[in-house]
Amino acid sequence: MKIGSISVAAVAAATLAQAALADTPATAPIIGTRLEISAEGSVTRPPDVATLSAGVVTQAPSAAEAMAQNAKRMAAAVAALRRAGVADRDIRTASLSLQPQYRYADNQPPAVTGYQASNQLSVTFHDIARTGAILDALVAQGVNQISGPNFALDHPEAALDEARVQAMASARARAEVYARAAGLGVKRIVAISESGGYAPPAPRVFMMARAKDAATDLQPGEEKIGVTLQVTFELQ
Repeated sequence: MKIGSISVAAVAAATLAQAALADTPATAPIIGTRLEISAEGSVTRPPDVATLSAGVVTQAPSAAEAMAQNAKRMAAAVAALRRAGVADRDIRTASLSLQPQYRYADNQPPAVTGYQASNQLSVTFHDIARTGAILDALVAQGVNQISGPNFALDHPEAALDEARVQAMASARARAEVYARAAGLGVKRIVAISESGGYAPPAPRVFMMARAKDAATDLQPGEEKIGVTLQVTFELQ
C-alpha cells in the first residue's frame, strides 16, 4: 500500500508539472536576424501649474518678538493667497526656524544680539497667468524671500502617451530601413522596454525685475516631455 501511495503521488506531481508548463506561454525563438533599435519620442506642452517658495524672515531683540512679527506677516501673506483664489490644499508650510544671532569679538565669547525667525511656504498655482500678480501681492504683505516659480504639467499622462506613440513609430520606421537595406523584412517585435519619462524641472530662480508701478512679468515657456524605447525586432 505504501508503494502504491508513492506511485500515485508521483503521477499526480508529474501531471501538475505538465499542466503548469502548458499554462506557461512559450517564447518563440528568433530564427532570423535580431535588430535592436533605440528610439526617442517627445512633445511639448505649455505648463499648467507653478510652484514657488515664499518666506518671511524677521529679526528682533527677543525670540518671542521675532516669532510674533513673523507670524503676523505670514498670516497676512496667507490671507493674500486665499483672496487670490489659492486653495488651502495648495498652501503648505515647508519650514519654520528660530535662530539666535551672535556678535563675535576677539578674545570674547559670542554674545547674543537678537533672534531671527524664518517661515517658508510652498505654494502651488493652477492659474499660472496670475503668478506674477500673486508674487507682487505676497511682497506687499511682507514676504521677503522668494524662490521659483517652477513651471510644470499637472497631468502629463496624455502627453507621455503621445511621445510613446511617436517613439514606437520612429523605431518601426528605422527597422524597416535596416530591413530593406539588408534585403529582409520586419517579421515581428520581440521585446519593448521604456526609459525616461516626465520629471518636473529642477527649481529655477527668477529675477523679478520690475519697473515702477509695473507688475512682475513671468514667461512660463513650454515643457518638453519625452520617452526612450528600446525595441527588439526579428528580421527575415
